Amino acid sequence: MSRYSYHGTTWIDLERPSEDELRRVARELSLSERFVDEALAPTPMPLVASEKGIVLLALHFPAPGDGDGEMREQEVDFIVGERFILTVRYEVIAPLHRLKKVLETQHIVSPRSDMTTGTLLEILFAHLYTAIREHGHASARTLASIEHDMFNDLERHTVRQISNVSRAFLHVEASLANQEEPLARFLKALSSRGPFDEAFAERAERILAERAQAARLAATYRAVATELRETNAALLEARQNEIMKTLTVITFGVLPLELIALLFGMHALGTPLEHDPNAFWVILAIMAGIGGLMMLFFARKRWLS
Repeated sequence: MSRYSYHGTTWIDLERPSEDELRRVARELSLSERFVDEALAPTPMPLVASEKGIVLLALHFPAPGDGDGEMREQEVDFIVGERFILTVRYEVIAPLHRLKKVLETQHIVSPRSDMTTGTLLEILFAHLYTAIREHGHASARTLASIEHDMFNDLERHTVRQISNVSRAFLHVEASLANQEEPLARFLKALSSRGPFDEAFAERAERILAERAQAARLAATYRAVATELRETNAALLEARQNEIMKTLTVITFGVLPLELIALLFGMHALGTPLEHDPNAFWVILAIMAGIGGLMMLFFARKRWLS
């Protein structure tokens, strides 16, 4: 349990709490049994609940998984009252961990600073959505590297890489879309509470704008990945067409030579040059001449370029 107290509000962050720890904090903050039950169990979908001036929001934030292109969702439960914010989570969430380091440093520099609940809530969401945007920018740099490889004759190796990046952005976009309506209801419920002043309406708009910006970024980069996939497919198709053309030209050039070799290898009565001691060199010269004429014909037709 981490606790950060200011003149105006307190943030309590519970990471992997036991039931006893959660109930102890619930008694301190006068939380209902319903909030305790919701915080103890994982919530499959975003949830908003309100009771006695306290509002609960359960959201799922996208985070990178173990493999390339894999994404997982991390649940954070926000319980917000007039002078406190309680966050409950059951795994390490990097942006919240970084925010705690920042607040600890700030507390050392200015131990008696003032902060309202609305301000602290905006800071929490800003760090969470900033982490999503940073992951999007990192994936965009991967797309730039993929594009470089794609136009340097490595398009066969970039197919899976493009699919991994596109899949990651798709999961981020879907996760942020699921947040839109519950987050708006949560902020609206807080705005209707007396303790949250008129300035909180602007903070609520900025929080919604943070989510919308992260969602637009994910949608934009996914569109870029889709365009790269189509371009990569076109390059692969063009390369395959070139290979098929080359194979066709080679086959067309070899067939007459095989026919000549077959005719002179029949050993039938009356076969030309059958008893000539220089027959091999004569046949070889004929084949070389025909092969040269065919190569010249192919070159004039630009079939070899």
